[in-house]
Amino acid sequence: MLGEIQDLKAEALRELAEIGQEPQLEDWRVTYLGKKGALTRVVRGIGALPPADRPAAGAVINDVKEALQTAFEDKRLALREAALRLSLQHEQIDITLPGRPVELGRRHPTTQILDEIFAALVPMGFQIVEGPEVEWDYYNFQALNIPEDHPARDMWDTLWITPEGEHGRRPMLLRTHTSPMQVRTMEKTKPPVRVIVPGKVYRYEAIDPSHESMFYQVEGLAVDEGITLADLKGTLYELAKRLFGEERRVRFRVDYFPFVEPGVEMAIDCFACRGTGCRLCKGTGWIEILGAGMVHPNVLRGVGYDPDRYSGFAFGLGPERIAMLKYGIDDIRLFYANDLRFLRQFP
Repeated sequence: MLGEIQDLKAEALRELAEIGQEPQLEDWRVTYLGKKGALTRVVRGIGALPPADRPAAGAVINDVKEALQTAFEDKRLALREAALRLSLQHEQIDITLPGRPVELGRRHPTTQILDEIFAALVPMGFQIVEGPEVEWDYYNFQALNIPEDHPARDMWDTLWITPEGEHGRRPMLLRTHTSPMQVRTMEKTKPPVRVIVPGKVYRYEAIDPSHESMFYQVEGLAVDEGITLADLKGTLYELAKRLFGEERRVRFRVDYFPFVEPGVEMAIDCFACRGTGCRLCKGTGWIEILGAGMVHPNVLRGVGYDPDRYSGFAFGLGPERIAMLKYGIDDIRLFYANDLRFLRQFP
């Protein structure tokens, strides 16, 4: 029997040496080391030996089994290393080939217009500041000359966080305009003041092609001694030229905003029809782009400025409206629909 065991060992090692792939290696393991393999059959034959010969036969079988298992593991490791080397040979990177192009993102059209507004106003001495989107009623309305019972509150469709006028609580809301930063800035700053405030604002609006519940606004504020309406007109005229071209003409008409006096709206001559009248300007030859005015004395007085000494102007415009006019966009909902077909049109 011992001779049979040694012959089995020699045959198994010879076959193992000829194996070149892992599936064949698994077949070899089942043939020689499996539960029904050749070595198992030999073990079952020990019972037929005389009792005196069984210990020696068992020891030899254990040695053979250990040798075959060791040879199996070594062969499996060698096959895997060979497969890895072959794979690396075929998959190595040719560093002389051009790299895969990385697709860059694009700036959102609203961001592009904001950058154009900043580029026009920052050289004039305006600083960019930002404020909270969740605001107190005091800053959003009361400090801007809009008390609780003022009918002008109906001009803003407000999204309240805490109920308006609830007893014992300060009313809180999502800001309806960026104008609250007028007050916040002046509370912390002594004149001269010259800031622009970009940011999101929120309205309880029925969403349609010309209305959104969330959009951007840019507020401008300048306060100092001797500031007049002429300074406001000059600043906005320069802004209009930077946004719509040097040949633009502007028109100012009286308008009402509670926190300015007098209030004005500014329009530019229609760049599509050159003022002759078209669908874009609704036949008037003019397109309104922003509201503005001289800061109301009550607002100055509320932050501790002496309105007899200081004066100032404020203006507000919507970047999405400017983008719609410049690029011929007819639906404000496109700005926040995350449609890549729309966004890819703006380099």
